[in-house]
Formats: sequence, C-alpha cells, structure tokens
Amino acid sequence: MNFLDLTAQYKSIKGEIDETIKRVLENTVFIGGKEVEEFEKEIARFCDVKYAIGLNSGTDALFLSLKAIGVGPGDEVITTPFTFIATAGVIANCGAKPIFVDINPKTFNIDPSKIEEKITERTKAILPVHLFGQMADMDEIMEIARKHNLFVVEDAAQAIGAEYKGKKAGTIGDLGCFSFFPSKNLGAYGDGGMVVTNSDELAEKIRLLKNHGSSPKEKYLNLIIGTNSRLDALQAAILRVKLKYLSKWSKERAEKASYYNEELKKVGDIVTPIISSDRNHIFHQYTIRSKSRDELQKYLKEKEIPTMIYYPLPLHLQPAFKDLAYKEGDFPEAEKVSKEVLSLPIYPEISQEIQKLIIEEIKNGYFTFYRKA
Repeated sequence: MNFLDLTAQYKSIKGEIDETIKRVLENTVFIGGKEVEEFEKEIARFCDVKYAIGLNSGTDALFLSLKAIGVGPGDEVITTPFTFIATAGVIANCGAKPIFVDINPKTFNIDPSKIEEKITERTKAILPVHLFGQMADMDEIMEIARKHNLFVVEDAAQAIGAEYKGKKAGTIGDLGCFSFFPSKNLGAYGDGGMVVTNSDELAEKIRLLKNHGSSPKEKYLNLIIGTNSRLDALQAAILRVKLKYLSKWSKERAEKASYYNEELKKVGDIVTPIISSDRNHIFHQYTIRSKSRDELQKYLKEKEIPTMIYYPLPLHLQPAFKDLAYKEGDFPEAEKVSKEVLSLPIYPEISQEIQKLIIEEIKNGYFTFYRKA
C-alpha cells in the first residue's frame, strides 16, 4: 500500500501524457514557448484572474511574490507556525522577519482574531496558508489588511481549486501562490509553481523577477536584479493535461474524505476534519487528530499501512528559526496540534476496499490501546 499512488493517476491518463511529452520533445522548445503560455492562460481562466505566471517552484512563487511587493530587510510578515518551512523561509530569505500567529485548532489555519495584535509599523504583509486544502478565513484577513494598508499573499500551495464563498484559492489577496510538486493535487513530473494576480503592476514585476530582470523588449537589457525561476515547457505541457481532470479529482478526493469521516467519527478520540459550510475542501491531505497519535501510527506501521505527520514540529520551534527566540508555549494550539495530527492515504484513485482496510485497522488499533489501558 502506498500513501500516495501516482502510478494509478499516470495509468489513467497515460495516452495523453505520453503523447504530450512526445510533442514537446519533437518541438524542442524546452524553456517558455507555447506550452507555458497556454498553461498560464488556462490557469488564469480556471482561477478567474487576469494573470498567471509560471515559475519553477511553489517556494519561488512565494519568494518572488514577497520581492514584488517590496518585502526586505527590516520588514515583518505575519504568518502561521503550522505549515511547511517554505512559508516562513521565504520571508527570512527576503531579509525580513516572520511573525507567527497561532492557529484555529479546528481548521489548522491562521486565527484571524490573533493577527491584529501582532501588527507593528514594520509589518508589510500577511501570508495566510490554506492548509491541507481548505482556505483560511479570508474575509477577516482582508479586512485587517485593508485597515492597516497591508499586502496579502496567499500560500495556496495545497489548495488549488479550493473555494471560499465562491472565490478560488489564491484570488482574494494581492497575490496567490501555487506549487506543482508531484504530490500536489495538480502535480508535475518535477518541480513547478505559479503566481496568480489581478494586478498589472505585480504581474509585470514577477515576470521581470523570474527571468533575471530581463527586458521583454530588448535582449540582454536587465531592468532589475532578478533570478532564474522559469517553468519549463515539459512540466507545463504535462500540467495542461492534468488541469482538465483537476475538478473531477477534487470531487473524488472529497468523496473519499466523506467516507473516512463517516466511518471514523466515533472511533476512539479521533477528531475528523472540519469542513466549513462557506467553502469547499479539496483534501490535499486527509488529517485526523488523536491524543493517541503516536501509538496509532506505530500500530498502523506494523500493519503496513502508511501514514504521515504534517507537521511534527511547528516552525517557531525549528532550529532554523532559533534566532527569533520563540519558545515552547508561545503558540499552544499549533504545538498541541503538532502532537496529535495524522494524515491518512487519500487520492482520487484510492479504492473503497483499501479505505475499508485502513478504517478497520484503525478501529482494531484503538481496541488494542484501550484493552491495554
């Protein structure tokens, strides 16, 4: 059993993928070109925004977004401590300081009620993360941002296609950032990323930043200091094929999650994922909570059922951020969640038979724990 079976997905669209790869190889346009341009247009339509700019990773999407809004040394950016390190790492790599805010323990996303107290004269932006495929409370976040004249950059790396009150992830703030890492709901066969925006100015800035600051009109004329962060044509072509199936796959993920929810809601002390009524959850991960997390994971491993912990150590306690001088107890909700979360296998092709096996072993595991107790 695999935690994520990418082979099953490939087999389901093998003919289209193979033909697409062959087309790119025969065209020999590997950087930029029609495949990238068309994919950018298709993502812009999918998200209902003016601009989509392909980049070489989700991390660069975040990094260049912060650079585009002018984040630099001395600035502060507010974000969550319960996320992948890239979210805060890009803030530090801009020379700025990550300012953490605790999470809502039900959704795992940043708690808007705790943001305003962290705003200072150095605050430049708020960087919410739509964790596991469900969007953060964007109305409250945008209201705070407008009140204090702050930028909002959405980390939607795990949430492409998710919606909040009818609006797609990545489209509510000033900039939205996606990752096409192979395990994502829309995954490439390598690295890839995307920024979406409705701002003419920010779109132009990111297009400059991603290509060494090079003028689009005159070769070897560099207008600003940029970097090399181009989405290659092969990945763009593969992603164009997959994009056609994304909504179907998202629906299937939600159906698999619903089955887990129904079967696990009364098992032991398990807390199943909360789905807010005004948004749709695309279940990049299906993540439960349990005070017996470690025992359950060990038991399932013995039964050859794979699980993952996203994330075992909040960012404020990571050695990489020791200079920020945070300590244990600073963000109690994030710290508690990190000791209780466990992600189960979920992907569009997972069969109900496999899900039944996982559920049965979870029930057996809890019977074992309580019997020993």
